[in-house]
Amino acid sequence: MLDVNEILDEARMIKASDVHFTVGLPPIVRVNGDIKKFSKYPDMTEPLIVGIINQITTVKHKQTIQQGNDADFSYVSTAGQRHRVNVYRQRGYHAVALRLLLNEIPTLKDLGLPPMLGDFALRPRGLVLVTGPTGSGKSTTLAAMIDHINRNKNCHIITIEDPIEYIHNHKQSMITQREVGVDVDSFAGALRSSLREDPDVILVGEMRDFETINAAVTAAETGHLVLSTLHTTGAADTLDRIVDVYPAHSQGQIRSQLSNVLVGIVSQTLLPTADKKGRCAALELLKATDAVSALIREAKIFQIPNTLATGKSEGMFTLDQHLAQLVRSGKVTEEIAKTRCHDRKEFDQYLGVK
Repeated sequence: MLDVNEILDEARMIKASDVHFTVGLPPIVRVNGDIKKFSKYPDMTEPLIVGIINQITTVKHKQTIQQGNDADFSYVSTAGQRHRVNVYRQRGYHAVALRLLLNEIPTLKDLGLPPMLGDFALRPRGLVLVTGPTGSGKSTTLAAMIDHINRNKNCHIITIEDPIEYIHNHKQSMITQREVGVDVDSFAGALRSSLREDPDVILVGEMRDFETINAAVTAAETGHLVLSTLHTTGAADTLDRIVDVYPAHSQGQIRSQLSNVLVGIVSQTLLPTADKKGRCAALELLKATDAVSALIREAKIFQIPNTLATGKSEGMFTLDQHLAQLVRSGKVTEEIAKTRCHDRKEFDQYLGVK
């Protein structure tokens, strides 16, 4: 039987972000965005993967998996390192994906994120959204923002996560962390009950359905700071996604609500650095100025990209502007940046390419 803890420790030594177990391949690791075979180990078979699953699951998780369902949970290795785990089935076999989490919560400065995110985090109320594709570092950015509040503000923070990824210790603030499927049944249910638990700040791991989005907006309206994520690729796309979740007759109302509660949106994606020693975040940053709020209220969300592009004095910028800046500073290559830009012509313009 393979020792999962040994594999995870070795994966951390080579700075892997993920480890995968799937039938027919040795363990697969993702390093700086690329997947590689851990060839020192044998090709995985169903019995070997079941052995891995048995090492990392509780009785409750085993029951979920035996019923043929996917299972999401956290796992702490013998070395004390935390992991986010998904067990699923493919072609009739079991497979496992593990995200390797940091025990130490990085600061916003450590992550190279703009100071404005710290300003967003210390707002007394409103809605802050961190968006991007899977694996773009949203959870780490949110953890850094929560830690920023924890260090600088005396308040009650409630997090609702699936599963809990980063463990926060009480500092200036009191932190209550609730895990979906362990402490609560659902994001939406936990959000509703959290309003009776005297919170100042609520972190919602993901706004994945109408009920959760509606509850999050309501919580922000009633005087709380709400932070959450969406799997969208830009500020305008994020706002459209929220509005489109609502029935047509309610869309005017949700636009009005968003215009009142939105604090800001940061959209991010991770790119390998030019020296190939790590990854850095490319961002799009929207601040809910009066002009932005008016565009949301008046159903002119399509004009927001232009507001972003001309919003430098307010600290705003588009993804293409930030990508061009990262290329100019030598942090990422032009070739890699072009694979992530929204508009090739605009990116070339910001880069000064004729």
